[in-house]
Amino acid sequence: MAVRSKNSSRRSAQNPAQKTMLCEGLSFAAAEAYKLLRTNLMFSLPDKPCRILGVTSSIRGEGKSTTAVNLAFTLAQAGKRTLLIDADMRLPSVSGKLGIHSRPGLSNLLAGLTEESKALRQSEQLSNWFILPAGDIPPNPSELLGSERMHALLERCCSSFDFIVIDLPPINIVTVALVVSAWTDGLIAVVRQNYTDSKALNACMYQIKQLGPKFLGFVMTDAMVGKGSYKRYGKYGKYGKYGYDYGYGYEDAGKKSSKIDAAFREATMEAAAEPLAGGKHSASNLTDTDD
Repeated sequence: MAVRSKNSSRRSAQNPAQKTMLCEGLSFAAAEAYKLLRTNLMFSLPDKPCRILGVTSSIRGEGKSTTAVNLAFTLAQAGKRTLLIDADMRLPSVSGKLGIHSRPGLSNLLAGLTEESKALRQSEQLSNWFILPAGDIPPNPSELLGSERMHALLERCCSSFDFIVIDLPPINIVTVALVVSAWTDGLIAVVRQNYTDSKALNACMYQIKQLGPKFLGFVMTDAMVGKGSYKRYGKYGKYGKYGYDYGYGYEDAGKKSSKIDAAFREATMEAAAEPLAGGKHSASNLTDTDD
């Protein structure tokens, strides 16, 4: 699969504070925690040429995008050819965190407005790490994510990568994330200590159980690991295996485009109109709530 060269696009400005919580800027404790997560995932997932992981949360601000970025980086560090996809098309943040242009990206690719070679970026940190940013914010992100084109894209990418990590929207906000998770080999839910609400987490877990993607467990962020760390999350505390001894701020809120190009709108509507892959995880079964 041809991709855009890592030097072919000008890097955008990156918040200096982000360097302390991403990739090579991680503290020793955080880096080791991600390596432990990587090891546990490798044992938990089926042995196959390509493994697809979904990373989500119950609500925004829990650190799912940061977790997805660092997990993908850690997998690539281990020599695995890794693709990170920003599928949170309403409020994307991966491109901002990595200092790359967000377009063209996933939405443009699914709408048929660009080629894979132009949408994919090769990381500057590792030659075997590639990023597919979210692209332009479309008028119908849920329909694009649930389209047959998205399913076909994942199948094509599997022929070129060992791991695909997908940064999905929060389940309680955009439940169509569960449609994409049905095409993954496992789903991770990110919770943030002293931030995630137990009711929100219960609602998230209920939807995961109802629609049936393979759930691998929780990743807890901004955590002070110790006795009682997981008590606040009630019966789901047993899943909180990975406590990362570092802190960071809320997820970037992002900004919606005030103006959507007419051709882009038409193309995304056409792409989303294609039949969804079969099975009980169809978009018609889900209630999608806008931000």
